[in-house]
Amino acid sequence: MNPADLDRRLARVQLLLLDVDGVLTDGGVTYDDQGGESKTFHIRDGLALRAWRRAGLRAGIITGRSSRVVERRAAELGIEILRQGIDDKLAAATEVISECGLSWEDTAFLGDDLPDLPVVARCGVGAAVADACAELRRAAAVVTTLPGGRGAVRELIERLLGARGGWDAVVAGYTAQRA
Repeated sequence: MNPADLDRRLARVQLLLLDVDGVLTDGGVTYDDQGGESKTFHIRDGLALRAWRRAGLRAGIITGRSSRVVERRAAELGIEILRQGIDDKLAAATEVISECGLSWEDTAFLGDDLPDLPVVARCGVGAAVADACAELRRAAAVVTTLPGGRGAVRELIERLLGARGGWDAVVAGYTAQRA
């Protein structure tokens, strides 16, 4: 795909859907002796997701696992679209897109492994984190330079907003605070 076509596709995105483990996190899951679970999220991904939402755009999570930690992170970021314990991510994404009144061309999905492949292949902008499996990287229109859980979500959002001229406005909002 030529860069101009990709830029048009990036600029069209209204809905960003994300996997969790390996995308919003580095893929590790830690259990404590009481059966509790912990995950580590990158703070810059969170800032970018807030900027995405402030721009009037939608974000959602579709993940194969279920976790209260993910519920908490989604709530902190104001992400209302949350589908956990999903075996068929394509069906879940189809449902979410329909509920939002959007099309596949209006949607980006960032994933890291084979369960994400059908959605990445179908979206207007299918994306893979740098450390995604080879099959997903080959299918993706965008492959981040950063790995999952280390700023890959931020990188994709910068590209998505940048394609519509919106990332400069995010940065300007912070530089104006210095004055």
